[in-house]
Order: sequence, then C-alpha cells, then structure tokens
Amino acid sequence: MNFAARGDEIRRLDASIRTPGSFVAIWGRREVGKSRLLIEWASRNSGLYTVADQSSTPIQRRYFASAVGTRFAGFEGGEYPNWQALFHGLDQVAARLDWRGPLIFDEFQYLVVSDPDILSEFRNWLDSPSRRMDVVVSGSSIRTMKDAIFNQRSPLYGRATNAFQITPLRPGHLASVFPRASHRELVSIYAVFGSTPRYLELAEQFGGDLIDAVDTLILDPQGPLHREPDRILAMEIPTATALRPILDGIGNGAHKVSEVADRLGRHASGLAAPLATLTEMDMIRRETPFGSDPISGKRSLYQIADPFLRMWFRVVAPNRSLLARAPRETRVLCWEKHRLELEAFAWGELSRMAVPHLHRVVPELADKGPFGLAQRYWHRNEREFDIVARSLSGAEILLGDAKWRVTDEHQDGSPIRVGSLPIGNASLISMVFTPDALDENVVNVIDASMVLEALRQNA
Repeated sequence: MNFAARGDEIRRLDASIRTPGSFVAIWGRREVGKSRLLIEWASRNSGLYTVADQSSTPIQRRYFASAVGTRFAGFEGGEYPNWQALFHGLDQVAARLDWRGPLIFDEFQYLVVSDPDILSEFRNWLDSPSRRMDVVVSGSSIRTMKDAIFNQRSPLYGRATNAFQITPLRPGHLASVFPRASHRELVSIYAVFGSTPRYLELAEQFGGDLIDAVDTLILDPQGPLHREPDRILAMEIPTATALRPILDGIGNGAHKVSEVADRLGRHASGLAAPLATLTEMDMIRRETPFGSDPISGKRSLYQIADPFLRMWFRVVAPNRSLLARAPRETRVLCWEKHRLELEAFAWGELSRMAVPHLHRVVPELADKGPFGLAQRYWHRNEREFDIVARSLSGAEILLGDAKWRVTDEHQDGSPIRVGSLPIGNASLISMVFTPDALDENVVNVIDASMVLEALRQNA
C-alpha cells in the first residue's frame, strides 16, 4: 500500500526535530501503522529504529544494545548493568560520531512494564547535558503512553516537545488502495475494514472481491482478523479485556448509558470510568445531537468508533459458535444479514466527515461554505436528521438525509419540518446524500464521488 498517505505525520515528525535534542511521543492503536511510519521516517533521517519486547529488564537492555550495534559496530559487546550505563555509552558513541538521531523506542510500554523505574532514568537521561540526539518514543498501549507523558506524577511530565496520536488513514485514501472499485464499492469496503492500514493491506490482496475478503479475513475462525478486537483489548496495559462486555452491548444496539447498564445488569453510575477508558482508547465515541450541550450527557449516545469493530461486534461476536462450525455460505449469510445496516451507517459517517470540505467540490455550496463539523440531530419524537452543519459565517445551516438507497419520497422537494432544531435566523440548505448519482434534473444531491473527492482533498 502506498506510504504517501502518511505525509502529514511525516511533516509533523520533521518539524518536531528542528530543535536539537527534542523528545517526541506518539501513540496509536494496534495495526494503525505506527511502526511502518517510524521505520520509513527513520530511514529518511538517518535515524535508528528500535523496538521493545515483552521480556525482563536485563534482556531488554541486551536487545536494545544489539539494535544499536547494527548502527554502531561493537556497541552490543559492552557491559550495561543498568539503563544509566547504557544511555551514557550511547551518548559517548553518538558524540564521537556526531550523530544527532533520531533514536526511536517503539512499543515503549513494554520497557515501562518490565521496569517502572525506567521513567525516572529516562527523564534523567533526557535532562542530561550530554544528550544531544533527538529521541522518539511510541506505543500501542494508549493509556500507558498518555499516563507516562501527561500524568503530572510521571517523571516524564512536561518533557515532550511534541506528542500526538497516530490515527487510521483518512478515508480519502481508499481510492488509491482500490483503484478499480466504484465509489459505492469504496463505501462498502470502508463499512467493513474502515481505514486502518493493516486491515486495508490484507483486503487489498482480494482486489474487488469483498465477499471473499470478509469471509477469509474475518468470518473464518482461522482468519487473521477473526479475534482482532480481543487482541486489541489484551494489548492495553493494564489489559482492557474486562471492558469487552460494554463493547458487546454497544455493538448490538445499546447506545444509551442506561441501555448498556441494563444489558450488563449494572448500575449506570458505575459505567462512567469504563466508558471513559474505551473512549480514550478510540474504541467508542460519545455522540451528542446538533445544538445540544456537548458537556451534558443527557442526550448522549455511544457508538463503536471504528467501522471494522462495528462490523465485528455486530456480526462476529454474537455468532462465534455458529461461525466455528458453519460452511462458507452460512458464514457469509451472517454478514449479509447486517450488511445493509452497516453500509448505511458508514455512508452517513463518511457524509458527515466530508461536510467541512464539500464547498470545494459541490458548486451549489461554493459560496455557502465552509461548514463546521456535521452532527446528527434527534430529539424525542421529532424528525431525525443524519447531517446538520452550520456554515462558519452562521448564515446557513446544511440539513441532509444520508440515504444508502434512494426512493422517490426523498426527491419530492417537500418542505422540511425542523421542529425544535436550533437554527435561529439561518437559511436552510437541504441536501440528499446518496452514493449513486441520480438523474441530472434532480437537484440538491450529493453522491459518493463528491463525498470521496472532498475526503481526498482533505487527505
């Protein structure tokens, strides 16, 4: 898969080391592409990439010295009874050869787990006047990394010159991975695999055969992604496997806190902390309707944040026993049963993501936008809207229905009732978002080519 998709992250890392002796921290969920990004970036900047493992502290130091030895011959033969000795030896060889890094510690959380005191020793090394190299730490345990960098009690608090998260690719890159797919097919691919690089790389091998990709990679018990969410939860430090029931509840239709609590047989008040943890891990997101107080949780809904996880908890989790013994056609039917629902949700999600950039590709919106972030709107028994966004000038509000399948009732031009939707004096712009281009005489339609082009420009 084309690595050019990480241009923004490369530029941010480049900017981070313009000041000599910088310390950068990045983090991101499993398979999001952190390691490939860092390896590519290190090769462009004469850097040294190292990766920690789940082992004891003395072995960790030995592995690290061996990695350094691939760049500085003989370093692996030294005696390093502690991290201080190892860092001192590294400073000496770097100074002798006038090497400024960057030095990369990937999967940094394993070093922290094997020896919690390393944070203090790491801080002392970062603060040492003998250190002249740029240092980057990276990790897949989001909680461990954030705690190490942002917790005021952490020895590394305040030391990072830059710290940011690596997220899945922007959906605008999908067309470059699947160049032969139609716009509608790209949305279908996104509804299953999202935009996580590793998942897309696996799916890319199947070309346009989405059914074969879904069954081979996900539904088949021997597939590489059949147990992926469990691996993600287990990789967190401390392990987050105890949070799995909450994901099962949300993934199967419980979106209010009270609904999740009922599914689990727990009090809603006891879910605040685990919901916050899953949100921090980017596994769920809290959604509030347009115009509501984002801080108040009264009208909040929780959704599985990633399309792949959404599909997995909807299709795989409830059918594990069946999938374990079922033939291919039965496995595929389990997915097909929910396919339309998942694709429709993904289409609405992509449509909302595209709204801030639509004025660049939709002539009717050229002099109206740009628009702010789009949200859904719901309130009691009133009509719901899939897409609501206010222009940055405040003069217009875009109202949209996201329809995966369009019928005549959505093209009749009848006036829209907005109920208690807070629009003030703004003018309403009504749009239908549908993946397929309609008759050229039908106005106010935004199709998948426009949505994906807007997302491509944002990418």
